[in-house]
Amino acid sequence: MTALFALATSLLWGLADFGGGVLARRTPALTVVVVSQTIATVVLGAMVLVTGAWSERGPQLWFAVGAGLVGPVAMLAFYKALALGPMGVVSPLGSLGVAVPVGVGLVLGERPGLLQFAGIAVAVAGVVLAGGPQFRGAPVQRQAVALTLLAAFGFGAVMALIAEASTTLTGLFLALFVQRVTNVLAGGTALYVSVRRGTSPPPKVARRSLVAFAFVGLADVAANGTYALAAQRGPVTVAAVLASLYPVVTALAARGFLSERLRGIQAAGAGLALVGTVLLATG
Repeated sequence: MTALFALATSLLWGLADFGGGVLARRTPALTVVVVSQTIATVVLGAMVLVTGAWSERGPQLWFAVGAGLVGPVAMLAFYKALALGPMGVVSPLGSLGVAVPVGVGLVLGERPGLLQFAGIAVAVAGVVLAGGPQFRGAPVQRQAVALTLLAAFGFGAVMALIAEASTTLTGLFLALFVQRVTNVLAGGTALYVSVRRGTSPPPKVARRSLVAFAFVGLADVAANGTYALAAQRGPVTVAAVLASLYPVVTALAARGFLSERLRGIQAAGAGLALVGTVLLATG
């Protein structure tokens, strides 16, 4: 079940990133974050009320608050790094965040078998290559590297924090709700300040785009939920690596919906990621 939930996570995160990237081409990234997370918060709030999840409140929810504070910072840093480019360097570097939850799992005493260690190495290499790293061309700005590493650490920290925020299914609904409320408060404050300073235009969202915003927000929430379930049911080291395969999904979605051609190194990376997945699942 760990492998199943973790692979579902990579699928959902990959599609959410693809949708968010498409929306960010015509809408400021901060607006995309705030609007999509607001929609997700409303849906999660209804689920908390229906399931009575509020009874699961406890000190573990501070992990959800932490994830909610770190998430928007990581996402905005990643978008800024992509804007500075080159994307062929930024994208694979962003996947290094998997080191955070894997490291946490090892510190807590998890010891994957030899086959699983091999799967981790192969899968991580596949994810990095699937981003299509550039080995020559335009120089990389130090700011882009710093922002990418900040984003990677943030993404990994969110994975580690959300896995600790609940122990039951209803508790997970509450934890995700708290995380999203924090996301919206943090992102909304940043958006308000940005508009007041004149560095960003007032947010405008066309009605026809609301479905796309809802998909991005809800897919991201669902991914956080399936990852938490994966981490609770098996080794965090395995769950984190399988969940980190989302760049492969994003690349394939771009190929299918935008007709973007996969470079040879990306295709090889996708293949390695698949091999690593098989090793992890069978190990």
